[in-house]
Amino acid sequence: MRVDLFNFELPDECIALRPAVPRDSAKMLVVGDVLEDRHVSDLANLLKPGDALVFNDTRVIPAQLTGVRRRGDAEADVSATLHTRLTASNWLCFAKGSKKLKAGDRIVFGEELACEVMEKRDDGNIELSFDQSGAQFDEALARSGAMPLPPYIAGKRGTDEQDQEDYQTIYAREDGAVAAPTAGLHFTPRLMEALEAAGIYRHFVTLHVGPGTFLPMKADDTRDHRMHSEWGRVSDETAKALNHVRKSGGRIICVGTTSLRLLESSVEEDGTFRAWEGATDIFITPGFRFRAADILMTNFHLPKSTLFMLVSAFCGLDVMQAAYAHAINHNYRFYSYGDSSLLYRKT
Repeated sequence: MRVDLFNFELPDECIALRPAVPRDSAKMLVVGDVLEDRHVSDLANLLKPGDALVFNDTRVIPAQLTGVRRRGDAEADVSATLHTRLTASNWLCFAKGSKKLKAGDRIVFGEELACEVMEKRDDGNIELSFDQSGAQFDEALARSGAMPLPPYIAGKRGTDEQDQEDYQTIYAREDGAVAAPTAGLHFTPRLMEALEAAGIYRHFVTLHVGPGTFLPMKADDTRDHRMHSEWGRVSDETAKALNHVRKSGGRIICVGTTSLRLLESSVEEDGTFRAWEGATDIFITPGFRFRAADILMTNFHLPKSTLFMLVSAFCGLDVMQAAYAHAINHNYRFYSYGDSSLLYRKT
């Protein structure tokens, strides 16, 4: 399909730079047979007893580093976003100012972290080998790194201490993401209690969101796009629980496109869930046959992005174009810190 079919005009003022306070007070557009304006705090009233929410429990690491490259007496400023841990001390990263780097260079990030450039790869990745490793490295990174906010936020304001809390779900526990599963940012302890009281189950999977989620679509046709790969895991316990929900007549609601992509990567042809672990580069566009998710809760996405293609596959392109036009006209807030939508799968 042509990528320009997924384009739309978004006024700059629609981009949220801070989340709603409290988080569950954000607006939520329900997209089913009709469009309905609600709030995230209404979620327990929109679902049924026996339904199950599937959350991504990945935890965002402070992966954004700024430092100085040293080569003899010559120095140059460098910034890096770590995204894949290769060993206890080696990481792959994307670097701003990568043309200034070559194998053997030393980079010093702040007062605690130093590394050597091991390799510059053809795909733009750079391998760094840090002097620290394991838990010692993790502790130094926590003190030296910053939250890697999306470019459409970071380009408008600097990262601050509030982002350490705002850009993390309340249930995050598995370190490894460099971007938040943003649909989950809306959940509060109060909302979790309301969902439990309503008889709605919650289960967890892990998908470490990578920086590729922010990369622009460079191809003109979806067939020519190469999707980024991310590591994920569905436990045997979660797989069995979701099979029980399905057999009992409950619906499966994916909280975020990351949860949906992981479940659709692991589910069997007949809709049976199984334990699964590995890398997924699943690319979902209109025509995709969904087997795992009945409902999707997700934020509002970038024009011509793989995520807008995914929601268009889930509900239909015409439906999502109308939904996004409604959201813009009714002052919904877009992207990572923005409002939410609850999408019912087109059958």
